Amino acid sequence: MYLTAWATLAALSLYLWTCLKAGGARIKHKVMAPAMDGPPEFQNFQRVHLNTLEQLPLGLVPLWTCAYSLGDRWAAAGGLLWCVGRLMYALSYYRDPSKRAPGFALGLIASALLMVGTAVGLLMH
Repeated sequence: MYLTAWATLAALSLYLWTCLKAGGARIKHKVMAPAMDGPPEFQNFQRVHLNTLEQLPLGLVPLWTCAYSLGDRWAAAGGLLWCVGRLMYALSYYRDPSKRAPGFALGLIASALLMVGTAVGLLMH
């Protein structure tokens, strides 16, 4: 399950990147912790980070259950698709929050495919 492990590292690296971007925005806009409110530019970075955290279980859990039940390559492909969707979401949200939907949808589709893959693998056993 080496490919799934690489996909996991990619997802966690993406999450860490959004964390660092939010931290940088906090410093740039002088929003002192634990405050969660600030100028819209800060809120965009903070929201991307928190939404990525919220979506992480929907990406990682089915990633590993799919790897176990269906196979490493299928799971890793779904995990990388999830990462692409989340990256699209982040970059779109940073530029214009109203354009975040395609990336968000791609991430959810990847999660759903991983869940379906898990179910297929379980039914095959």
